[in-house]
Amino acid sequence: MTAEEHLTAGGHRAQFDFEVDFSNGGGIQGQGFRLDIAGDDISDEELAACIIRDMRLLMVGEVRILHKQIIREAHKRSGATPQAGQAGGRTRIDLSHVVKDRMVTYPGLPAPAICDFLSREQSRARYAPGTEFQIGMIELCANTGTYLDSPFHRYPDGTDLAGLPLERLAELDAVVVDVSGQAGRPVDRGQLLPYDVGAKAVLVRTGWDRHWGTDAYFRGHPFLTAAAAEHLAAEGAALAGIDSLNIDDTSSGERPVHSTLLAAGIPICEHLTNLAALPAGGFRFSAVPVKIRGMGTFPVRAYATIQAGGHG
Repeated sequence: MTAEEHLTAGGHRAQFDFEVDFSNGGGIQGQGFRLDIAGDDISDEELAACIIRDMRLLMVGEVRILHKQIIREAHKRSGATPQAGQAGGRTRIDLSHVVKDRMVTYPGLPAPAICDFLSREQSRARYAPGTEFQIGMIELCANTGTYLDSPFHRYPDGTDLAGLPLERLAELDAVVVDVSGQAGRPVDRGQLLPYDVGAKAVLVRTGWDRHWGTDAYFRGHPFLTAAAAEHLAAEGAALAGIDSLNIDDTSSGERPVHSTLLAAGIPICEHLTNLAALPAGGFRFSAVPVKIRGMGTFPVRAYATIQAGGHG
């Protein structure tokens, strides 16, 4: 029986600890980990394969399975009630910053002004007794909060927000490129090579979102290099996202990453957050802006959809 078959049927679960060594140094450990299995036993080798696949681990050296026990327990995947934050066996994770009155997203761009056009108190004169509404108004720069760039943002003949098909924005197969531990700022082509980025939303996790709301967010942010952008374009990525101030280096007026990706019709989502909550792959990404003609950028509610797995 294959490792995949072990995860899809039966009424037993394997409970165990594990240790994973990486060939480039370091490792991870897990205690009390559980996996659904089809029969009443599973080998250490098959458990190791499940861990590597489900956690999307790269450059794995030795995997050690410790204190393995087989227990009878209903499988989460087949009969459990979805937990809070789940629907239909799926978990949705919010990847967007909250837009607030007078907050600054990018130095030099105006902050949003949020107010009432019609307050609840004012509305009472317009409706029946006991009925009231609030109608809000916002003065908003397009580059506010977590937003998406369409090709029109860079090129006058590029596709604008209204022209982007939903197939390029919603429920995209996605992958997280985690560079949060690196010492330098540039994210180069070589750091993308281990990942299958073709036809996927490629989300670069730098960890820079930890500075959101502080002056540190505006200084020395991580960014993609021109070579990295050329790789994404050549491989046919569906979308590119990053959790920092800009996907480009802003120390000069050049924007090679925007230029390359948007010329290739690849939308860009900047100022993402909470990418640490995502697996390396095996999930879907959505970032859908308002359908506006003649605009190239607008805020989105970006989120990931993760199918409920067999581990807990």
